Amino acid sequence: MNLSTFRKGGVHPPERKEYANSKALVRLPIPSELVVSMSQHLGAPAKPIKEKGDHVEKGEKIALASSFISADVHSPVSGTIKDIRKVTMANSVTCDAFVIEPDPQQPEAFTKKVDYQDYSKEKLLEEIKDKGIVGLGGATFPLHVKITIPAGRKVDALVINGVECEPYLTADHRLMLERTKEVLEGIMICNRILNPARTIIGIEENKKDAALALEKEIELRSLPIEVCLLRMKYPQGDEKQLINATIGREIPSGKLPLDVGAVVVNVGTTYAVYEALAYGKPLYERIVTVTGDCIAQPCNVIAPIGAKVKNLIAFAGGFSKEPDKLVSGGPMMGFAFYDEETPIAKGTSGILAITDEKDYRKSACLNCGKCVAACPIGLVPTKLYSLITHARYEEAMANHLMDCKECGCCSFSCPAHLDLVHAMKFGKRMGRKK
Repeated sequence: MNLSTFRKGGVHPPERKEYANSKALVRLPIPSELVVSMSQHLGAPAKPIKEKGDHVEKGEKIALASSFISADVHSPVSGTIKDIRKVTMANSVTCDAFVIEPDPQQPEAFTKKVDYQDYSKEKLLEEIKDKGIVGLGGATFPLHVKITIPAGRKVDALVINGVECEPYLTADHRLMLERTKEVLEGIMICNRILNPARTIIGIEENKKDAALALEKEIELRSLPIEVCLLRMKYPQGDEKQLINATIGREIPSGKLPLDVGAVVVNVGTTYAVYEALAYGKPLYERIVTVTGDCIAQPCNVIAPIGAKVKNLIAFAGGFSKEPDKLVSGGPMMGFAFYDEETPIAKGTSGILAITDEKDYRKSACLNCGKCVAACPIGLVPTKLYSLITHARYEEAMANHLMDCKECGCCSFSCPAHLDLVHAMKFGKRMGRKK
C-alpha cells in the first residue's frame, strides 16, 4: 500500500500505545470536588457569571467568552460553587476557577435527541459557539472562530485529524472505534458549515481497525468522505504536516491552513460537535488517556472537566511504582507537572505517569545536523539555539523562530541532549519583548 506522509523531517519515537489501547472507554465516577478553570481554551480566559454559594445545573453556563478568541465554560455537574480561587494548570497558566461540590444525585441530562437537520449554517455555528466547543487535539482553539470563513474565501478541503501521533495517547483511536457513527455525523455537520470540495480523514497506519470501521460506515451511508491512511511519522498530527500529507499543499511561513484552502478539525472535536447539535450538550467532559509504565491499570476515561489528576490516577488503579514524572498530554509536546491536585481541562488529552529510562547528560553541540534533518518546518535548530543562548533574540526571530511548532523533534534527535525546545520557547518570549 502506498502510504502518504509529510515531506520534511519528522521522527519515529516509540509508540507505547499498548498500555491503554486494548480497553474500552470507561466513565469516571463523579468526584467529591471539581475545579473548573476559566482558561479552558486558547485566548482570553472566560468571564465568570456565577458567584460563591450559587447552585448550578449540569451543562449550565458559568462563564462567558471575554473576547473574539475565547469560549464559554459550562458546569460539568449539578452542584454548589464552594469557592472561587486561583489555580495553576498543568501548562503553568494561572487563572480563576470555580470549586464545585456535586449534588449527591446527578440528573440525567442531554439524553433527548434534537432535530437539527433543518438548521441553517448560521444556526449551526451559533450552537457550536453556545456549547463552548474548542479544538480537542491540544490547541483548544475556539471552533466557531476556526470554521467561520470570511467572505470571499473558499474551503477546498476539510481535513479531519485522526492521526494521534503522540506516543502513549489512544483516546482518539478508541473514540473512532466505539463512536464511529457519531464521529461521522459530527464531520458532516462541519461539512455543511464549510461546504468543502473534499472531506478527508487522515489516520496513521497503526489504526487500521479505526480506518476500516470508518470506511465501512461511510460506504454504508454513501457519505462524501475519504479515508486517507498515512505512514507513521511524528508530528503528522500537526496542521501543517497533516495538510501536506493528505492534500499535498504546503503552508507558507506566517500563513494559516485557510490560506491554502484547508481547515483541520480533530476527531474528538467532531464528536463534541455531534453531541452539541444532536443532544444540545455543552463541552463539559472529554476522553483522557491515563497511562504510562507507572499506572497500574491504564485506560481511556470519560472524565468531567475539572476532575483532579489524582481522581483519574486512582480510578486507573493508582501507581504501580513511583513515577519520575507526571505529564499532561503526550511526552513530546505535553507539560510536565508535579501536583496531583491539578484539574484537567478541555485540552487534556492524556495523563502520563512515567519513569526516566536514562540519566541523560548534556554536552556541547556536535554540529551533526540531526536536528536540522528532523525539523518538519525546515528550520535550523542548532543555529537558533546558538543565537538564543547568546541573547541574540532579534536575529533568531529574523531566522523564522516564530515558525517553530515546539514539536520536540529536534530535542528527541539531539545526541548532545540539548534543551532545544525549551530554548525556542524562551527565545520566543524574549523576542516578543524586544
